[in-house]
Amino acid sequence: MFLFISGAEIVFIFFIILLVFGADKIPSIAKTVAKGVMQVRKATNEIKTEIQKSVDSNNPVGGMGKELKNQVDKVKDDFEDLTDSVKRDL
Repeated sequence: MFLFISGAEIVFIFFIILLVFGADKIPSIAKTVAKGVMQVRKATNEIKTEIQKSVDSNNPVGGMGKELKNQVDKVKDDFEDLTDSVKRDL
């Protein structure tokens, strides 16, 4: 975030904020900014969670994919049993 701002510029910005708002207002401003940042993070995480749930519920590999894999494994096992019995007969 501070990639293009040097240390001297940050100090200058804090000095201007101190002059404009005063020393007694800075903690309350910082607290308000921190609450805002936390709300944005919380909202972002909720959106990510909802998108992930949506993707997981629409993903055919999720629930149906497991069932399909179980059926394929069952058919493979039956086919192996059949080939084993044919090999024994020969």
